[in-house]
Amino acid sequence: MNTIHRFLIPHSSFLIQGKCLLAFSHGLDSTALYHLLAESGIDFDIALVNYGIREQADVEEAAARELAERDGRRIFVAYASRWESDFEAQARKFRYDFFESLIEERGYENLLTAHQLNDRLEWMLMRLLRGAGTVELAGMEAVSERQTLRGKSYRLIRPLLETPRHELEDYLRERKLSWFYDVSNESDTFERNRLRPFLEMLIREHSPGIRRTFEYLKQDTKLLSENYEEIYAEGKLRIYRIHDRRIVPLAASKALKELGYLLGGMERKMLQEKKSIVAGRKWAIELSGEYLYLAPYVTEAPMTKSFKEACRLRNIPMKIRPWLYRSGIDPGTLPIP
Repeated sequence: MNTIHRFLIPHSSFLIQGKCLLAFSHGLDSTALYHLLAESGIDFDIALVNYGIREQADVEEAAARELAERDGRRIFVAYASRWESDFEAQARKFRYDFFESLIEERGYENLLTAHQLNDRLEWMLMRLLRGAGTVELAGMEAVSERQTLRGKSYRLIRPLLETPRHELEDYLRERKLSWFYDVSNESDTFERNRLRPFLEMLIREHSPGIRRTFEYLKQDTKLLSENYEEIYAEGKLRIYRIHDRRIVPLAASKALKELGYLLGGMERKMLQEKKSIVAGRKWAIELSGEYLYLAPYVTEAPMTKSFKEACRLRNIPMKIRPWLYRSGIDPGTLPIP
């Protein structure tokens, strides 16, 4: 293997374990990660989503195909639909559904994304403006264990999370490597675009302190997490044993973030006061005794009498039962008294 580039050293042990799939767009960040991985001798394939909303989308796809062919890598491309509303949320779901389908079908064990330090700070500030707790402010993790909808485990790895964006640009320019620029980044329509010049200045002048802040938030979140424990994780179902009632919003927020949903400030407040809520019309969150349950919210599932009785005997909350039934999970197999 070639010498691992210094940007990748903190996570090199994960990168050389298992089959890697890189989420690629041919923008600055993913292009830099592509060449860093190649330069370090790490084997990987690429996956690209063509949203078809910009004139250069097809040109970017063609260039990505040419790059993959040149280097002998497999490339997978998905073509998105045109969504009329909530584009970012719809696009994220489409993107990760695509990546996870490849993980299931092709046996990839690591999904690599090119999020960097600027993205991390941008995330923190966006959450701060909306109201957030420690988990939300801590934001992305460099390495996290995930599961696909069908229960296949994989690692989501963000190797560049501690690297400022300007250092990635310097890396590409020094090597005379090209990338594509998304002109939508100049639009004031998106709040994040208005914040980016300010964030760029902060990163250039204070990146060591910003890195330390994220490390402190990570440590604080770990300490808070010691007041609950995960006892079951299968597909989209999570069950936790709670040692302190006050920790419920934190546990729910952390679990749902891993499942792709961000708990809002009002939902956190509701969890402080109630034992049962539906978050975003998508997630059932219920506290039963010392157990916290999270599962997709299902409104219709014609359950059998025997199944209902099994749930009653195990004190499984009402909003959790339909998803259990639809998923074919036997209540008797769950690790609760």
